[in-house]
Amino acid sequence: MTVKGIDISKLKKVGSKYMYRGRLWSLNKPVKSSSKNKKMMVLATKTVNGKKRGKVVHFGQKGYGHNYSEKAKESYLARSANIRNKSGKLTKSDKWSANYWARKILWPSKKPATGPRTTRKAA
Repeated sequence: MTVKGIDISKLKKVGSKYMYRGRLWSLNKPVKSSSKNKKMMVLATKTVNGKKRGKVVHFGQKGYGHNYSEKAKESYLARSANIRNKSGKLTKSDKWSANYWARKILWPSKKPATGPRTTRKAA
């Protein structure tokens, strides 16, 4: 089985950041996505076979609201809690999954919803 992700120790370190794919990254710190269809991206890290490895994860569909009401937030968190990867493992606790980062950054469970109290009805 091939090991996925890049070995973090092989990346050039500049201060507290790492050079990867032509840009400086702070590990596990989301930034605006370079993808035209996604809101954010992150150089996510986790330990695989005793080595710290990283992978760029894009998350959040552009054009869709996030965290706009308590009802929508509860619904999203309940729905996304059961998303599984190809191996059948839950993705809500996998740092290399978009679901993990969307739940943590866009739909944080311990913070109040930041948008309007109700959603607009379709015309």
